[in-house]
This record gives sequence, structure tokens and C-alpha cells, in this order.
Amino acid sequence: MSQVSGTQPPSVARRRLVMTGSLWTLQALLALLFLFGGIMKLVTPIEMLLAQMPVPLSGLFLQFIGVAEVAGAVGLILPGLLRIKPGLTVLAACGLMIIMIGATVVTFVGGNVATALFPVIVGLLCVAVAYGRRSWGLA
Repeated sequence: MSQVSGTQPPSVARRRLVMTGSLWTLQALLALLFLFGGIMKLVTPIEMLLAQMPVPLSGLFLQFIGVAEVAGAVGLILPGLLRIKPGLTVLAACGLMIIMIGATVVTFVGGNVATALFPVIVGLLCVAVAYGRRSWGLA
């Protein structure tokens, strides 16, 4: 059995490989989710967005959230993929987590307690990405 990494035992190297693969998969899925949500907020007419909201929010604010979601989705993937400032992935995950906190509050205040569970879970997945990629740091 060959070692994947020079001085690490095979079990540590295997665990690191599984963790890296899991994080990349999670980042890709979150990026797709936020990219879809952000683009929908940008292309859907504001009147239609406002009609679907449990709590009235400004149309421009919803479009800002859409832009932030698209930027966050890009930030989850490109820095690590291109190896240019990979610490930005941690910041993107933290920013998306803040958006999910807001989504949870708006959904909860709107009276949809059970539906508020979805943004909570997505926010926790963003925290997992930020925690898992913390070693990338901002160098």
C-alpha cells in the first residue's frame, strides 16, 4: 500500500482525501443552489417576487440578495479551483451563512416555522464549508 502524502500514515492521508472530496462536493452543491436562487431573484419580475414573500421586502433589496448569492456561489468555487486567494472561499461561505440567517428570520416571522428549517440547514452547511476550509486562510 503506497502512501498518498510523504510523511503521513496512510489512514491520515486517506481521511484527508475523503474530507477534501466531501468539501468540494458540498461546495459545488451549495454553489449550484445559490447560483440558481440568485439568478431567479435577478430574472424574475420584482412584482412576482414580492407576491411570493411572506414578509414585505424592498424589490431592490431582493435583487441585492440575488447578486450576493451569485457572488457567493462563485466565491465558493473559483478561489480554490484557481488557487488564487483561496481564503475568499471561507469569506464567501460566511457571507452566505449570514444571508441564510436572514432568510431563516424572514421565513420564521412570516409564520412558516417548518419551512424555516431549510435555510437553517443550508446555513449550517455553509458553516461546515467555512470550518473545513479555515486552513486556507487569508494569506
